Amino acid sequence: MNPTTPSISGFTFIRNGVDLGFPFEASIRSLLPLVDEFVIAVGAGNDDTLARVKAIGDPKIRIIETRWNERMADRGFVYAQQKMIAQYSCTGDWAFYLEGDEVVHEDDLAVIRSSVNKHHANPEVEALVFDYKHFYGSPDWVSISPGWYRRECRLIRNTIRSYAPDGQYWLVTTEHKKGRNPKAALANAYIYHYGWIRRNEDMQKKSEQVAKYWATPAIQIVYSQFDKRALIRFEGTHPKEVHDWLRTGAEPELNIDPNYRPTPKENKYHFMRQIESLTGMDFSRKHFKLVA
Repeated sequence: MNPTTPSISGFTFIRNGVDLGFPFEASIRSLLPLVDEFVIAVGAGNDDTLARVKAIGDPKIRIIETRWNERMADRGFVYAQQKMIAQYSCTGDWAFYLEGDEVVHEDDLAVIRSSVNKHHANPEVEALVFDYKHFYGSPDWVSISPGWYRRECRLIRNTIRSYAPDGQYWLVTTEHKKGRNPKAALANAYIYHYGWIRRNEDMQKKSEQVAKYWATPAIQIVYSQFDKRALIRFEGTHPKEVHDWLRTGAEPELNIDPNYRPTPKENKYHFMRQIESLTGMDFSRKHFKLVA
């Protein structure tokens, strides 16, 4: 690599990834061609997740073995702790966070590298924002509801003070030690999110784990109970690294219950979608401020 080219660290955290049905191996492999190192915090668990990460066998991978705080049940902060253990060990100019059910398409790797190179010299750009494809129920369907974030930061400068209040997003620390959303530019690339198409029983186990660390009741997951108005058929190709997992770890098809009645919240989101279609507005959640 040219010495003037900004370096990129990949990072993530994972625990019981096999038992919970994460496509974490595909996720890691999809990002390896882009990054100079990949830091992975692997929590002590009950399956062979650690062995599988080691078996990837790429010299870019650096593993940190961790133990989760089982008493930390405040708003998912244990996820933030694990995320930051990995991020604080990154050495690149930029840090790319990829969750264990998120995959990067090989066709987007060059675009992402170009976006990093383009914005690296502009300190006003602190992060890069990715568009999302949230698959639901099977590899054939994508959610378009404004209740699902459509864009999120996944690349952030590793030379600014940032932290995660939970596992999903970052805040940047100001000189007055207050947190604010990162100033960002579009990466012009996608994150493929497969969390909601893993086998239904695996998703239920994931729901129960999340509930534990958020101190909330577990949600009963039944893929057929969903507002079909919030779905469109996927047109495109899946990243090559996830093909094997799609055959073995994902629900093969989605059959929406024809008698299902949307909830008030789903009706609200459908109404918001209608307004979006008429006005071009976007009501989905945003944890960033676009500046370029």
